[in-house]
Amino acid sequence: MLNRLLPWWPEWRDPAVRRADVLAGFTGAIVVLPQGIAFATLAGLPPQFGLYAAIVPCIVAALAGSSRHVVSGPTNANSLALAAMLAPLATAGSPAYIELALVVTLLVGLMQLATGVLRLGSIANFISPTALLGFTGGAACLIAIHALKDGLGLTLPAGLSALGVLRGVAGQLAQAQWSAVAVALLTLCSAAVLRAKRPRWPFMLIGVVAGTALAWCLNHWPSGSPIRVLGTLPSPLPPFHLPDVPWARWPELAGIAAALTVVALSQSISIAKAVGERSGQRVDGNREFIGQGLSNIVGSLFSCYVSCGSLNRSLPNVESGARTPMAAVTSALWVLPLVALTAPLLSAIPYAAIAGLLVLVAWSLLDLPRWRRLAGVSRTEFTVALLTLIATLTLRLEIAVLVGSALSLGVFLHRTSRPAMRTMAFASTERTRPFVVREEASATLPECPQLKLLRMEGSVYFGATEHVADRLQELREQPQVQKHLLVMSKSMNFIDVAGSELWRRELQARRAIGGDLYFHRPRPSVTKQWQRDGFLDELGAQHIFPDKQRAIHAICQRLDPAVCAHCHLRVFHECADPTIIAPLKADAAV
Repeated sequence: MLNRLLPWWPEWRDPAVRRADVLAGFTGAIVVLPQGIAFATLAGLPPQFGLYAAIVPCIVAALAGSSRHVVSGPTNANSLALAAMLAPLATAGSPAYIELALVVTLLVGLMQLATGVLRLGSIANFISPTALLGFTGGAACLIAIHALKDGLGLTLPAGLSALGVLRGVAGQLAQAQWSAVAVALLTLCSAAVLRAKRPRWPFMLIGVVAGTALAWCLNHWPSGSPIRVLGTLPSPLPPFHLPDVPWARWPELAGIAAALTVVALSQSISIAKAVGERSGQRVDGNREFIGQGLSNIVGSLFSCYVSCGSLNRSLPNVESGARTPMAAVTSALWVLPLVALTAPLLSAIPYAAIAGLLVLVAWSLLDLPRWRRLAGVSRTEFTVALLTLIATLTLRLEIAVLVGSALSLGVFLHRTSRPAMRTMAFASTERTRPFVVREEASATLPECPQLKLLRMEGSVYFGATEHVADRLQELREQPQVQKHLLVMSKSMNFIDVAGSELWRRELQARRAIGGDLYFHRPRPSVTKQWQRDGFLDELGAQHIFPDKQRAIHAICQRLDPAVCAHCHLRVFHECADPTIIAPLKADAAV
């Protein structure tokens, strides 16, 4: 039973594996100390809540999830989203705010668990990477904007929007505390340089140490103004606490939890996939969602706020040599003695140093190279990402996620609603002549005046029927109409009732003008749909062909011989005449 639930357990019995996991866990604990405090501050919660969220959820998600290397805990996106959604309901950091955060965490866990149990993990696939890029970029801008007040040593009212913070900073810029600015810059620069030069070092921790040391010196300078610090932290041991919020408010919080669930699930599965690609492990999305759900349910009972897979901890976990999920477990357990031993040092950390770290996190999240690549690859998707970023800055975050997803789905539907319909022709008169798209040929290729060869590329469903019907009508209304139509349909991936009805109307229209409709290699799913709605009986099985040669050979025998008698093109081998082969070659060359 244990080996089935924890398939990595036999491997962990190896002392070398245990040693590697313990060392990787120690590195992860060092990384999470400044991160946990910074992210809790970003979420509008007391600093210790970031440490709580780095312990209990981390252990539960590691043991219940499927990934060997994903480390769960507080993240910048979740922290920022939680603060933005709860700010209108209560003052950040107040007892009421904390209770609301714990209830939202519980609801998020229940929704995540339900998603995994019902095997609905594919829902997260509908959040496109483009929308996530825009959301992450907007979140990065919000992180940097909200860090400005602490980085400048200013005091602003809680719960301000990004625009409100910018206005407040602009109005109080003359009152900026330049000692706080120096601390923020030192923290930012030292961490950034170490990340670039020594990425395996705990650069965030070293940056905080440098900023804290400068703040201590400035605070003891006789004429210097005091820089605000964290102060004494409570015990790092997460206390058991049942969230206390009136039941009447739970429906209101359910909407917030639904939006956070989408954000957390999309982060978790994308991080799990990214880490799995690096480590060579295949991740079970549904089990990963179950593990994340259980971690938030249990975490909400131990004073933890919303957690999910953390990229900033998971990738260093892989690079540190972690072999099993026990590395994440030991990382959580290392936090307790580290905080207990360094509590006096943690209490001296200035808020300006945390602001410097948050600016570094924001810059990393912005990912400008990826934006440049996207702009060069697809202007449409770049526009979707940019609009999602703007929505993230100006709207509530849950609405921004929905806006980005809706835009991505809209782009997808627009593309699929216009399937390609290409006219085909033969590139030469040789026996092995290639079959090519007529519009893309270097020379003008002849067409049979009676038979149109058309290749369908895409699904013919209710959203695409208007485009396909218009194109087919254009072909029928041409002055020299080709009455017979052969559709190359092996790339027609899907068809619904509306699509079948469209082909039924086309069949009737073709036969009304004295022609007919034929199909080459339709997919089995398409023919089954035609069988269900009766179109196959109207069409006739003899109008469906397994290859082009047999199709053309059969259709040529049904063409109007009077037209063929006056035709000098002789496009098909069946109607070839040696006396016109030379003119045909001359036309093809032209």
